[in-house]
Amino acid sequence: MQQKQVKIGNISLSYREWGAGEPVILLHGLADHGLVWQELAETLADRFHCLAPDLRGHGDSDKPPETEYGSAAIAQDLETFANTCHLPAVNVVAHSWAAKIALVWARQNPDRLKRLVLLDPFFVNRLPGLFRPTFPILYRTLPFLKVMGPFPDCATAEATARPLKQYRGWSPLQQSVFQEAMEQKPDGSWGSKFAIAARNGVFADILQQPGLTATLPVPTLLLIPEGGLNRMAWQLQPYRKYLPHLEIQKIPGNHWAHLVSPEACNGAIAKFLTTPPTLAETPKIT
Repeated sequence: MQQKQVKIGNISLSYREWGAGEPVILLHGLADHGLVWQELAETLADRFHCLAPDLRGHGDSDKPPETEYGSAAIAQDLETFANTCHLPAVNVVAHSWAAKIALVWARQNPDRLKRLVLLDPFFVNRLPGLFRPTFPILYRTLPFLKVMGPFPDCATAEATARPLKQYRGWSPLQQSVFQEAMEQKPDGSWGSKFAIAARNGVFADILQQPGLTATLPVPTLLLIPEGGLNRMAWQLQPYRKYLPHLEIQKIPGNHWAHLVSPEACNGAIAKFLTTPPTLAETPKIT
């Protein structure tokens, strides 16, 4: 694995790179960073060129102001990133909030995405109006954001992180992901590299911008973890409606299946990416 920096427009993105071959761009979820994909990338690296950027506001990438986290702008980051890295049509794996970014990217650049994997998407379209008044309060208390801090020291941050769903099991990968996510602040406290401006800007975008409102012909695998977010039939309706070449597969684990149940999750992704796409007229569910 190599970690690199690339300048795109007026911001710099950090990214990790593995392997060689057909390109696969790996997109982390909200408050995460590219290292979450290490085990998947190592699984794919003998056949694929894997690139995992830290999206703007995350990890070691630049943190612009709160007004600059619209899904269209982040999707444009990815298009510029692909062009700068001289990539042809790419496969994309996107977790949680990044599923919306991937879908917006596919809509803006219909020839760019070859295959798409969506791992337990989070609010791919605008939040239902019923929830909007309370959502700005809710997101400040979401359990997975508890590691934002501040904490007096790194040990206290780790004690807070260990019981959280994304770190259950505390595997070597999870430990590395946690450690890479944290930094010591100028005042001596510890906290996440994920910017407060990014948190606020992304949730403002969730309240305003839909991600899937037009037909996209890209072959797509939708992975639904047993303990994930997408447990109701209505949550799957946009995918069934707008993704004609869709496969839906249930896998073990929670919302962070790639961290807590990586073998099954990574196996499903590898199988999809290495199997020639079948353009079925109706969704396939396994």
